[in-house]
Amino acid sequence: MTDDDTPWLTLLGWGEGGTEGLTAASRQALDGAELVFGARRHLRLLPPLACEVREWPVPFVDGIPKLLSERGRRVVMLVSGDPFWFGAGSTLTRQLDDHEWRAIPAPSTFSLAASRLGWPLQDCTCLGLHAKPLTRIRRYLQRGRRLLVLVRDGAAVTELAGWLKQLGFGVSRLHLLEALGGDRERIRCVRADSALPEDIAHPVAVGLEVASDGPALPLTPGLPDALFEHDGQITKQAVRAITLAALAPRAGERLWDIGTGSGSVAIEWLLAHPDNCAVAFEGDAGRAARARRNAANLGVDWLEVVEGLAPDVLDDQAPNGQPPPDAVFIGGGLSQALLETLWQRLPSGARIVANAVTLESEALLAHWQQRVGGELLRLELAAAVPLGSRRGWKASYPIVQWRVSR
Repeated sequence: MTDDDTPWLTLLGWGEGGTEGLTAASRQALDGAELVFGARRHLRLLPPLACEVREWPVPFVDGIPKLLSERGRRVVMLVSGDPFWFGAGSTLTRQLDDHEWRAIPAPSTFSLAASRLGWPLQDCTCLGLHAKPLTRIRRYLQRGRRLLVLVRDGAAVTELAGWLKQLGFGVSRLHLLEALGGDRERIRCVRADSALPEDIAHPVAVGLEVASDGPALPLTPGLPDALFEHDGQITKQAVRAITLAALAPRAGERLWDIGTGSGSVAIEWLLAHPDNCAVAFEGDAGRAARARRNAANLGVDWLEVVEGLAPDVLDDQAPNGQPPPDAVFIGGGLSQALLETLWQRLPSGARIVANAVTLESEALLAHWQQRVGGELLRLELAAAVPLGSRRGWKASYPIVQWRVSR
């Protein structure tokens, strides 16, 4: 704390205009600072100050100990725009008590972009992808949607345009928004499949208008099987839709997908909400790699794939500080030992959904349903196929599904 019992740290929103447009409170904080931290591009816009000025190091986390060591001084940290909208605010304040800091935001890049393009900000999807895979926009590529995306640099814009073209959204329009709010501000519009400028300057954001002809992902469970790379070891579309409905994902929940195969169930669990987590367990290294690729291609690269056979591999979760799952799907490797382990380890209320195809697995699920309850379903599907000059029904193997809450 400082002598006047005010927070020692001020997170000061900073833009490409420097001191131009600062509020009175922002100017007062800057004038009263004993130490100012900021990235190089922020410090170049500072006027001469009587206090000490230090450049924040790269990577970002290396500067946090240096900042915390200055407790007791009046410190200003320059941060881009709004510190708590894909900014540094949440990273820094996790290290601090509530009384130690205050924030004075400036207009965010999203606000500036929307005002330049005339887009209602409340109708835009806003994404910060400075250090995250650009494929995370996959779920948001829906007809007519407008996305405001913060990216690393001009090379990232080129990467984004190439990916959109490859995916089938090449006629989408990209608004290149460079150095918004400053003397170097520039706005240009190109199609994703056209030649991009070679002089895209940092900092840059992209306003993306999604074309109507691209292959948007359905918003309901049961993605087409063709969207997944697989070797036949996949929970098929119709059964997957029923399985996801039984798992009932809610925002922020965690799934264990045991015997993940292609990863399709875990991936759709993650697509249900961006805050969801999933751990996929797979004993076959080739399939585990395939599940990782599927997750990356469909924009949920944070799927954790663990190679190994359950239940033995489950023992590694708790020692690593991993929280227990809210739901478990067993798509492969069903056994008495696995069910015993899960029933002992899972917290009350955890949901289990298990699919079985063989008679032995079916008998095991019937035994457990009789033992602990839950719902047992038999799913039988048939597809119309050519039969001579006519058509007939070709049945798939029936699926027995057990649903239960711990």
